[in-house]
Amino acid sequence: MGVTINFQGKLKSKENFKEILKISKDFAEKNNMPFSIFEEKDKLLLRVKDGKDWDYKGLTKGIRIQPHKFSDPLNLEFDKNYIIQEYCKTQYVDIETHVKIIDFLRQIEPYFDWLNVDDEGEYWETNNIEILRNHIEKIYELIEDAKQKNEKLDGPFRVKDGRIVDLMEKQENSNL
Repeated sequence: MGVTINFQGKLKSKENFKEILKISKDFAEKNNMPFSIFEEKDKLLLRVKDGKDWDYKGLTKGIRIQPHKFSDPLNLEFDKNYIIQEYCKTQYVDIETHVKIIDFLRQIEPYFDWLNVDDEGEYWETNNIEILRNHIEKIYELIEDAKQKNEKLDGPFRVKDGRIVDLMEKQENSNL
């Protein structure tokens, strides 16, 4: 559920990784978005390929950008082969932020051997803000409808890794 930008790809080279970091840092600074550059020696990335688990464990590095206080982080986390599989939920932010992220992905696309973007707001495919707006409005309706039907549901919530969960069932004695 949600309006999420899913993307995956493979960089052309190590040099392209360095260029992606520079472009990403410039994008974050220009748009006043907090960011951090990172490297992790032994990270588990939960991935899916052709509908099956395709997890990776090992060295990762990249940049984490927080486009908006109500969005998922925009993680550009690459494995040792410069493969990425990520997503960024944007339905709780202004449309301008969603558009900026799509424009950013278009800017870095030439540095990839291949980059697949699945924009649930359809802006990547259409450049149509009205279609994006309609998707966001529909999601709000679905979330509110789910809450009405099940009083134990609440949300959204930000979880430990910075991601946003639309709906969760309230637990007694929970900190949620």
